[in-house]
Amino acid sequence: MRRCGPWRWKGWVGLALLAAGAAAEVRAGLPETVARIKPGIVGVGTWLPTGAPPFRFRGTGFAVGDGRHVLTAAHVVAVVLDPARNERLAVLAGSGRGERRWAEKVAVDPVHDLALLRITGPPLRPLRLGRSSRVREGEEYAFTGFPLGTLLGLHAATHRATVAAIAPAVMPQATARRLDPATVRRLRSPFRVLQLDATAYPGNSGSPLYDMRTGKVIGLVNQVVVRRPEKGEEAPDGGIPRPGGITYAIPIDFARPLLERAGVRH
Repeated sequence: MRRCGPWRWKGWVGLALLAAGAAAEVRAGLPETVARIKPGIVGVGTWLPTGAPPFRFRGTGFAVGDGRHVLTAAHVVAVVLDPARNERLAVLAGSGRGERRWAEKVAVDPVHDLALLRITGPPLRPLRLGRSSRVREGEEYAFTGFPLGTLLGLHAATHRATVAAIAPAVMPQATARRLDPATVRRLRSPFRVLQLDATAYPGNSGSPLYDMRTGKVIGLVNQVVVRRPEKGEEAPDGGIPRPGGITYAIPIDFARPLLERAGVRH
């Protein structure tokens, strides 16, 4: 019988370690995945030195590429700044009070509601991108962001979501008077978005929608259906809109051309 030499044993040990690592990734549950991606989740807003508070929260974002770039929803950063008062775009990283980083817009895709920011400071832990073209209706994912903004401090919250439908990105209009040119163009050639049966709030705009085992991002939350209090109805505490249980996410494949144009590896 031929014996295995030392190099053969090393080869078997190496293969065993690789197999163990792959199995660990497959077995990783949502708690492990959340702990891994949370360092890359940021609050996005504006910073006004004379404001009270100086940071005005507008939405969520997440680090990509080299960790010095952040993806978010375009409507989150669609704001006119006041340079005379030193107002700037900024992100808060970490938890609690958060660490302020300056931000600037690098690229914007208004059609798909996507924006790419470059931030100052050391790199954050970037999230990996998956393939939204492989997503199927009925699959479960999760998203992490700041549903209530900085109301309770910078503490990211995670929600589960089932892909209820993959449908055209058009919203029915009550009358023809509400049809503007941009809406007409979308009606003629709509792209498809991910409809989720998830509880989310406006602060979740820009949150990554990701695989619960691998953490790979397959979408970006950009629209939340909320129910406003009717006339005479008592509003919730703090005037927070009530979630309608329907959330939409932009497939992450639409973000790839944006990153490539900016020279960001993904």
